[in-house]
Amino acid sequence: MIQRTIFEEAKFALNQFRSLCITGPRQSGKTTLSKHLFHGKPYVNFEDPSIQYAFESDAEMFMGKYREGAIFDEVQRTPNLFRHLQVLLDNNTKRGQFILTGSNNFLLQEQISQSLAGRVGYLTLLPFSFEELKQSDMPTDDLMKLILNGGYPEIWTEKLQPNKWLQSYIQTYIQRDVRQIRNIANLGTFNRFVSLCANYAGQILNRDELAKSTGVDTKTIQAWLALLENSYIIFQLQPWVNNLNKRIIKSPKIYFYDTGLLCSLLNIQSKESLKKHNRFGAIFENWCISEIRKNIFNRGDADGMFFFRDSAGNEIDLILEKETGPLAIEIKSSSTSMANQLNGLKFWNKYQKGSQGILLHQGYSMKEMTGFNSAMSWKEIDTL
Repeated sequence: MIQRTIFEEAKFALNQFRSLCITGPRQSGKTTLSKHLFHGKPYVNFEDPSIQYAFESDAEMFMGKYREGAIFDEVQRTPNLFRHLQVLLDNNTKRGQFILTGSNNFLLQEQISQSLAGRVGYLTLLPFSFEELKQSDMPTDDLMKLILNGGYPEIWTEKLQPNKWLQSYIQTYIQRDVRQIRNIANLGTFNRFVSLCANYAGQILNRDELAKSTGVDTKTIQAWLALLENSYIIFQLQPWVNNLNKRIIKSPKIYFYDTGLLCSLLNIQSKESLKKHNRFGAIFENWCISEIRKNIFNRGDADGMFFFRDSAGNEIDLILEKETGPLAIEIKSSSTSMANQLNGLKFWNKYQKGSQGILLHQGYSMKEMTGFNSAMSWKEIDTL
């Protein structure tokens, strides 16, 4: 097993709460992590129809078997479970009794807030990060391979061909998970919508334009975006807002949690195609931002990720809210530090006096620069 960075944070949460809920996309390693945390405790998978039937037939008898705790996997499948868990946890205040996992954030949050608020800690496990791969001695010098493979554990541990695996993942997600959450009459249209989202990666979201390209109304686009977000396919980066500047763009940007999935949707299957692709800059930016998001979640920290852009076109790819103030990160796919790559950070230094800035690029060395703090190689991204 590749050691997950979130492991220590999960152990701490189990000492703080009566139960721990681990969310994240399918195949991100939630079950493996849970079994490692709860070695020897019963494991129950609610995706098994026979398990669902046993619970629904006699919930009290079913729950009586697990008074000493258990791992309950994909709990969003059985909404009534949470009411019975509430009774067990109210009768026993011992820490770390249950681990709950789920791959749909909306359903879980809704059910937990109704029945288990205050009784459950909450963590998000994303696919392998660059830091985790590096610490496990996986080959991490090849940026193109990292981007194409993405982070889903099975691709790395079983040395699978990523595109084939990811194509199957997309189809399984659409056929099973989408239908569970929302009744979509035309799956072909939804498929087209998911592919169009890949073309928007790293861009400011225009819902009206996306609706026109997909052939549905804007309300449907809004609902489908929420569906992809709650299933950990995409996330939206919100604009950093400062009241001093009322001309700031207020629409979000869209990113994919996994660049392997993004490349598969864009039909990029080789390193050569990736290098030459006209969207490579946006894909590299997506990889950097998703890696930083993994680092934040693995530490159990709050999100604190934004972008900046005003109506005059001044832009910073990523703003991280730190205790010491906002940290501006400009991401460039070029392997050299060109003077014109610093324009955004120079504007930011004037706009937000005293704040730090980093140029994150494809080069191989860290250089001290004038006018802001540093230029950082993508190989140092695990430090952010």
